[in-house]
Amino acid sequence: MQNLVKEFIEKTLETSVVLEKPKDISFGHYATPVAFSLAKELKKSPMAIADELVLKFENCPMFEKVEAVKGFINFKLSASFLQSLVDTALLNRDDFAKQDKKNEKILLEYVSANPTGPLHIGHARGAIAGDSLARVGRYLGFDITTEYYINDAGAQMDLLGLSVSLAARDFIFNEDVTYPETYYRGDYLLDIANVVIEKFGKEIIYDESKFKDIAFFSKDLVMDIIIKDLKDLGIEFDNFVSEKSLYSSWDNTKEVLEENGSLYEKDEKIYLKSTAYGDDSDRVVVRDNGIPTYLAGDIIYHKNKYDRPFDKYINIWGADHHGYIPRVKAAIEFLGNDSSKLEVILSQMVQLLKGGEPYKMSKRAGNVILMSDITEEIGPDALRFIFLTRKSDTHLEFDIDMLKNQDSSNPIFYINYAHARINQVFVKAGITFEDIKDISFDNLNEDGLNLVYESLLLESILNEAFSKRDMQKITEYLYSLASSVHKFYNEHKVIGSDEQNTYLKVLSIASLSINVGLSLLGIKAKEIM
Repeated sequence: MQNLVKEFIEKTLETSVVLEKPKDISFGHYATPVAFSLAKELKKSPMAIADELVLKFENCPMFEKVEAVKGFINFKLSASFLQSLVDTALLNRDDFAKQDKKNEKILLEYVSANPTGPLHIGHARGAIAGDSLARVGRYLGFDITTEYYINDAGAQMDLLGLSVSLAARDFIFNEDVTYPETYYRGDYLLDIANVVIEKFGKEIIYDESKFKDIAFFSKDLVMDIIIKDLKDLGIEFDNFVSEKSLYSSWDNTKEVLEENGSLYEKDEKIYLKSTAYGDDSDRVVVRDNGIPTYLAGDIIYHKNKYDRPFDKYINIWGADHHGYIPRVKAAIEFLGNDSSKLEVILSQMVQLLKGGEPYKMSKRAGNVILMSDITEEIGPDALRFIFLTRKSDTHLEFDIDMLKNQDSSNPIFYINYAHARINQVFVKAGITFEDIKDISFDNLNEDGLNLVYESLLLESILNEAFSKRDMQKITEYLYSLASSVHKFYNEHKVIGSDEQNTYLKVLSIASLSINVGLSLLGIKAKEIM
C-alpha cells in the first residue's frame, strides 16, 4: 500500500518524496514534508509550495482528502482505494504483503553452537532471530540460504571425549572420579556414553588415546539432539558446514594471506595484522606449536563463504563475540574480498524468570537452562514470540509464568485471541468469504476504515523489520493490530447488525494480516481458543 501511494505521489509531483505516518490518524494516513525540501530551489515558503502542490491532487480517486498543514501535505486515503486493496488481498491470500523476487543472494549463518551439548536458552535467541529473519526476507523476495557452522575442531572437542569418559566411569561404572576444573556435564553425556560403550566396548572409556575418537563420534549424537531441539522450534537449516572439514584448506588460505603481506612471525607464533583494519591488537593465527587457532578456523570459513556466489553475508553471533568482528573483517580484506558485504548481528543474553524469581537450572542440564526444557514448558509459539519482542542486540528478561496467562498480559494469547475471535464471528454469523467478497466500503464508518488501513500496513512493517534486522517491529505491529480488532469488536455490534457483512469484510483483512504476520515469525495462528 505505502509503495503504491508513494509512487503515485511522486509521479504526480514529478519529484521524490518522503512519506511519514502521522501519529494522530485524524490528520491523515500519510504526510510528506516535500515542500520544505523544495523551498530553496523554488525560492518560496514551504507553506506556499504545499498550497500549490495540493491542487495537483484534485478529484484523485486514491484520496478522500489532501490538505496542506503548516507546510506539510497530508493525505487521507479513500474508501474506494482501500476497498480495492482489500479485494485484491482477500482474493490472493497467499500473496498478501509478498514482494517479487529480488536479484540478491544472502548467506545467513546463525546458532553455530559448539556440538558439545544441547542448546541452552541463550542459543535459542539467535536461532529464533535468524529463522524469522530468513522467513521474512524470503517473503520479501530475497534469495536466502541458511547455514549452521559446526565448531567441531579445537580443545572443546578434546574436552567432550574426556567428559563422556568421566560420566561413564562415575555414573555407569560407579567409580570414584576426580573431575578437572573444566568439563561438560549433563544427563545427555550418560546417553552418549551408553551408545559409545555398546558400539566400541568398555575399554575405550579408559583409553586416553581414543578420546578424540569418542569426541567425534559423540559430536554426531549431540548434533542429532541439536537438530531435533531446533526442529521442535520450527527451525531447519539449508546447510551444515564442519569446521574440521575446512582445516585441510588452511595451507592454501595461509598462502593467500602471506602473498598479501598480512602475516608476520613473532615468538614462534604467526600473527594477523588485524590492527590495519581497526582491531586493537594483532591476533595469533598459528600457535608456537604449529596448530592454527580458533581465529584461523573463522578465516578459513569466511574464505569458504566468499568463494561462494553471494551478494551479502549475515552472521548472528553471541554478544561475547563482539571483539571478533574487526579481526574477521580484517582477514576478509586481506583475502582480497569486500568486508562491507559481511554484516554481524549480535545477540545479547537472556534473563529467565519464573514467578518473579530467577529460573532454576535443572540438575539434568548440568549448569545451563536447556532450550528444550523451556520449549516444552511454554510451547514453541510463546517462546518464539517473546524472543522477538526485543531487538537481538538488547538484553531480554521475561517471566515464563506470564506466558501462561490467558489475558492481554500474555501477548501471544492476546493476538491469537483476536484471530480466533474473528474466525468464530464468521462461524456464528453463518457467513463465508463468498458472501462478503463483493461488499462495498462506501458507507463504512471511520473506525472501520482505520482498521482496514492498519491491517494493510503489514507489507511496510515487514520491509522495515527486515531492513533494520528488527523483528520487534512485527511483534509490536501484531499486538497493536490485535488491540484494534478487540476495540472495534467491543464498540461495534457485528452479528445481526445492518453493517454485519461490511464489518466481517473489515475483520477478514485484519485476520489475514495477523495470520501472515504470525506465520513469518514461525507461529501458526489459532482458529479456536
